[in-house]
Amino acid sequence: MTDAVVAMLQRHPFVEDFEAPHVDKLASIAVRVRFDRDQMIFREGDECADFYLISVGLVALEIVAPGQTFRVQTLAAGDELGWSALLMGRGKHFQARALERIDALAFDGGELLSACKHDTHFGFIFMQRLLGVVAERLQATRLQLLDMHSPVAARAGT
Repeated sequence: MTDAVVAMLQRHPFVEDFEAPHVDKLASIAVRVRFDRDQMIFREGDECADFYLISVGLVALEIVAPGQTFRVQTLAAGDELGWSALLMGRGKHFQARALERIDALAFDGGELLSACKHDTHFGFIFMQRLLGVVAERLQATRLQLLDMHSPVAARAGT
């Protein structure tokens, strides 16, 4: 655990209500990662085991259909990516592509799950925050579907 990792983590909104020992627990398993512009972070169906806290950059969350790619949401600094890493062995629900250089903290899903099981107070707080991320993704997908299929969008030619 480095001071730089702890500082990155302390600035991230995901941990704003965490107690100091819980931030330290996360920092102990965090790895700094970087993705270049247009780099695929993971594809839909991949079994990527990492959960990310984005510090710098923009990420497109997309659904791929035959002949088309639909952007569901654009994530930025302060957002989270890869919540399904904690489902262990289940594929990703979206694809994630770097729209610009990304700096993030990566956490192995298995290590996070183990930390949650061994410290249930930490686990409760972490899972509560993670559930908020899942709800946000569902809402973003819902709004995209409404936008694409609304009569107003159809009249505008989209």
